[in-house]
Amino acid sequence: MIENHFWPLLMQILLLLSGAFLLGALAERLKQSPIIGYLLAGTLIGPLVFNADAVFQVSELGVALLLFSIGLEFSFRRLKSLGPVALAGGTVQVGATLGVFALGFRFSMPLGEALILGAMVALSSTAVVMRVLEDRSEVDSPHGRNAFGILLLQDISVVPLVIMVSMIGQSGTGYGVAEAVIWLPVGKIMLGAAGLVAVFYVAFHYLAPLCLRSSAVHASRDIIILLTIVTAFGSILLAHAVGLSPALGGFLAGMMLAESPFAVQMRSDIGSLRTLFVTLFFTAIGMLADPFWMLHHVHWILGGLMVMMTGKILIIYVIIRAFGGPSIQALATGITLAQIGEFSFVLATTARTSGIIREDIFNWVVSVTIISIFLSPLMVNHAVSMSRRIIRLISFNRFRAVESEKTADTVPPWQVFIIGFGPAGQQVADGLISNGIMPSLIELRPPMARIAKSKGMAVHMGDATQEEVLIHAGLDHACLVVVTVPDPRIVRDTVATIRRLFPGATVIARSRYNMHTAEIQEAGAHVTVDEEEIVGKHLSDGVIDCLNGRGWLTLSCVCEPAGKTAD
Repeated sequence: MIENHFWPLLMQILLLLSGAFLLGALAERLKQSPIIGYLLAGTLIGPLVFNADAVFQVSELGVALLLFSIGLEFSFRRLKSLGPVALAGGTVQVGATLGVFALGFRFSMPLGEALILGAMVALSSTAVVMRVLEDRSEVDSPHGRNAFGILLLQDISVVPLVIMVSMIGQSGTGYGVAEAVIWLPVGKIMLGAAGLVAVFYVAFHYLAPLCLRSSAVHASRDIIILLTIVTAFGSILLAHAVGLSPALGGFLAGMMLAESPFAVQMRSDIGSLRTLFVTLFFTAIGMLADPFWMLHHVHWILGGLMVMMTGKILIIYVIIRAFGGPSIQALATGITLAQIGEFSFVLATTARTSGIIREDIFNWVVSVTIISIFLSPLMVNHAVSMSRRIIRLISFNRFRAVESEKTADTVPPWQVFIIGFGPAGQQVADGLISNGIMPSLIELRPPMARIAKSKGMAVHMGDATQEEVLIHAGLDHACLVVVTVPDPRIVRDTVATIRRLFPGATVIARSRYNMHTAEIQEAGAHVTVDEEEIVGKHLSDGVIDCLNGRGWLTLSCVCEPAGKTAD
């Protein structure tokens, strides 16, 4: 019996993955995100798959493994560094989006149905957004950090939203919902969450370090890989067992392991499995599409798509602006999160099973969601450039984009400007000040601006990729501009703008990754500091110093163990 179910399922998964490979490669050839190819593969091959439920259950592991690997890079300290714009803003975003859209839907449908549709619109796609941001090395960009924080809060909110849908379904049966019926599942989930955190804390702070430092574990490479797989799948299964989102369980487990020195290796070990299941997840999402139904209702689908995505962008924009985020960053975050996410399918399926939403409404929501996910890779790829064009078009930047906080009435002639005041920018500033040169700064983040002001620097708040900000800051008086922003694409655009507007200024630019160095140089940087090249040089010097210190360079064999001495 097991064999009769297993081999057909394996054949269907292989068929989906083969289609994903071919169409993903075609999308890559056309310079599009391969995710579009994966979704299209599911839509085209989906009718051939007769055990769709099993495929969906397997594919859900993709999101959980993606969040586990992301969690390995996000310790609690790094999570805290996301700041209130991301974390508190995420909470406000879920509540505000749910409320606004529920109110809108209420005019044409019952309250319960309106609340559920509002909850679906409030969620964005963690799998799509994080995959594209990772591919573009933009997780650490300003809008990438905001998007990640909001996505994390959305994933956390899935549990109470599912409980809300269940309660609406129960109340709609005509029997009423007693207080015990309402609070019992909530209390159960809360206890489960507390227990999960406690188990993870003990397992990953006490037991995992013992295993990872054991010589028996490191005696075989396969043992470490197996430990990583058991850790990932065990945390996902445990989260599911206590009624929490498996993706949230994977993220919590990864985040608690992030402090371990083995986190990078574990992330590498889980990489192939993550790729397999994430690809299967996107094909499974594509399988939900009903092309014939969509063709017959295309006007309703496109109208709903425009209203939902536009409304969501505006809500996120207003929230991030209210938390002090710059216009470009706020709009780019809104565009990045404009789609309706994969967890909305969970709410939609639960609501349909409970009889809360009608079949035609279910098909409409699924169609809008799938098209929004189809568009997402393109929107995330061009979020920053689109936001610049939009703000320039509607002239918001004329009034608010340049938020200058001058500390001097006039700009001294022939200034040195620093763009970005993270650790690298602060090192540059300290070096200049120690040599009697007081630089000026262009910076987006108020905390960094306050540090610069405390050093006596002139500070101009704004996005350095915008012409108005550079002109207002007085770069026509600049003899030297140092661009220290970590995001390579922002560096490239900033350098190009400076060279076009102020060709007399010398530009020194930071290149975080070697793969972006050439394009930053082509943008016009006179000097490009390649971080990977410098790290490699320092590592090489450290190796030579270590070998010299041990006297190994004078030996005929330098590969002897550290404890062995020369005869």
